[in-house]
Amino acid sequence: MSSLDPLPTTAPAKSAGQSLHGNDSQVAERRSLRDYYIILRERLWIALPVALLVALSFGYYKAQETPMYSSTASMQFERPERVVQNEQVVDTTVRSDIDLNTYLQILTSARLRTMVAQSLTPDEIKILQRPYLAELQPGANPPPIGGIMGNLSRESIRLSYLITITVTHRDPEAAALLANRYVDQFMRYLMENVGGKNEFAVDYLRSRARELQQESEAAEAKLQDYRRKHNLVSLDNSMNIVGERLRTVNATLTTARLARLDVETLLGQIEKMQRENPANLLEIGYISAYGSIPQLKSQLADLNKTQAILSERYLERHPKMVELANSIDIVTAQINQNIEQSISDLRTQYAKLKDTEASYAKEYQAAEKDNLRLGDLSVDFKSLENQATVAKNNYVEILNRLNQVTTSKNLENIPVKPLDPAQIPGSPYTPVLRNIIKTSFFLGLVVFAGVAIGLSFLDDRVKSAWDVEGFIGAHLLGIIPELADVPDTEKHSLVNSNRTSPGSEAFLSVYSAVKIQSKLDFPKAVLVTSTIPGEGKTMISCNLAASFARHGKKVLLMDCDMRRPMLHRHFKLTNEAGLIAWFEAGAKIPADPFTDAALGFTKVDENLYLLRSGGRSKSPTELLETPVFGQFIESMKQHFDLIVVDSPPMGAVTDSLLIAERTDEVIYVCRFNRAYRKHIRLYIKQLRESKNELLGIVLNGLSARRIEYYSNYRYYRSYKKYYGSQS
Repeated sequence: MSSLDPLPTTAPAKSAGQSLHGNDSQVAERRSLRDYYIILRERLWIALPVALLVALSFGYYKAQETPMYSSTASMQFERPERVVQNEQVVDTTVRSDIDLNTYLQILTSARLRTMVAQSLTPDEIKILQRPYLAELQPGANPPPIGGIMGNLSRESIRLSYLITITVTHRDPEAAALLANRYVDQFMRYLMENVGGKNEFAVDYLRSRARELQQESEAAEAKLQDYRRKHNLVSLDNSMNIVGERLRTVNATLTTARLARLDVETLLGQIEKMQRENPANLLEIGYISAYGSIPQLKSQLADLNKTQAILSERYLERHPKMVELANSIDIVTAQINQNIEQSISDLRTQYAKLKDTEASYAKEYQAAEKDNLRLGDLSVDFKSLENQATVAKNNYVEILNRLNQVTTSKNLENIPVKPLDPAQIPGSPYTPVLRNIIKTSFFLGLVVFAGVAIGLSFLDDRVKSAWDVEGFIGAHLLGIIPELADVPDTEKHSLVNSNRTSPGSEAFLSVYSAVKIQSKLDFPKAVLVTSTIPGEGKTMISCNLAASFARHGKKVLLMDCDMRRPMLHRHFKLTNEAGLIAWFEAGAKIPADPFTDAALGFTKVDENLYLLRSGGRSKSPTELLETPVFGQFIESMKQHFDLIVVDSPPMGAVTDSLLIAERTDEVIYVCRFNRAYRKHIRLYIKQLRESKNELLGIVLNGLSARRIEYYSNYRYYRSYKKYYGSQS
């Protein structure tokens, strides 16, 4: 036996009635890391595009997330090392975790958040709103301050007197602004709430500040009511708009008036000429150029010229003269009609110009009234605006004074001080391209492995030694390589031809495995079958029989595939003699089968004989079910050491089960990636129920690369190299 094809020894033999799945028993074979590597390699071009698509989609989605910026400020508490001996002095240092946790809770309280929001100026609010403005719908209001203050997190640094305040926001400047503002307002809170709050000055200033705040708000409210009542956004802007409107309307009114005067003058000239000399209306430029009058004038001149010429030859009553006179009358009438139409159009234009001039004059009067009204309102508006400004300034001044007093009073009692202010971050903390790439890469790996392994569970076809030994529960007798480079006429006689090739060595490996797995002595009959057609059972039957014959055993190769016999073609013989012909001739057991003409034994090689099917039959069960068929096989054991029976596939017909009852052992053939494991398990179970000894499965049709990766035959590729050096 060649070292290129070691026998699989990873799975122990199973008993005939042993179940391979369910609760009956556990499969001894387990997939190793190499098996999973094989699964990933086999489904590389399916799992890889899916993994790439998922990873790239996830990366693109994460990259499209809104950038968020983070800024951190820090504060330091006093060390609790002072010795306080005076009972009247309040020790405000942090003495326990309770004090520290209290300050941390204050930092995230709604009161401090409100203080921060109230301390923001309009310009600072615009900074916070800046990243949201691009997403606003036309006409929508900016988001309120409460929803754009970012997210606050605070943390006490372990084994220190430091705490950090971190704010995340969509704008880097806003993140730093809010972090520093939280520190400022926290300091203000401590100043207002640490000791000495009942002094008269502080109370007075706070009371006065509330009064001035109310006065400022009342003055501002009065100013806003006045604006709404008189529909004023800004007095100066309104007066500018009205002034511009006056100038525009005045210019338009002047233009309309001039146009009306021009048309009025022209109408007067026409009416005067109509009264004095209507025949000269064509001398007016407007009429002479109107409509088709220029063409009619030219036509009339030509007719008059023609009449003058003809009058010298004909009298007035001559037909040509009469016809010409009628044409002159028609053209003259058309000219008069166009003249009347032009005068009518001019009067219509004059009426429109008068209406336009009147509307512009009316609009001009309305603009003058608006201008006068704004002038009257400006006095009251300015007065209210000044009152609101004075009230606001008074409130700001007293508020600043209150802050100064409170700060100076409590400055020495504050147990915390700012350490490092927050800086404007230079880049967002999310999304980070490096993290996105890393996460997408690992996601792609997970999807790649999941798709490949998932498909391996969905794909039930036989692909590997694990499928045979671990799932089906049968011995792997050997692996036959893909013989694409061997002509079809030579595949069934590889062993007979003594060719030095990987294919012949693979068959010899199967021969060795069959000998080792077999528990019966010679003579015996071995059935070779498969699940579906095209899996190579006939080729394996021929070469397996030749392998035993080559090793000194007298072998009979029987073609029991009577529906589609093929063995006679591979040995270039006719198919007149054989089993069917013998059965039709009486089916008598011959004393010397070699001389029976109906059987037609043919010696195809040394120690190798062929028994053909002897024709085709649509119902071969008539022969296979008769006792004489079993008697015939038993009688042949007296003349041969081994009978190799080539049978139909079990998935197509039931002939193989009938034949299996007459044979001693079964070899099952599976072609790579062709038959389904569940079907093979079912048919092998049926064979075992018929009390046959299943020697194992031969896996056929693997390429050299797949043999290397799908089995333990890792040294297959070295075969040609080794034998090439020997030659």
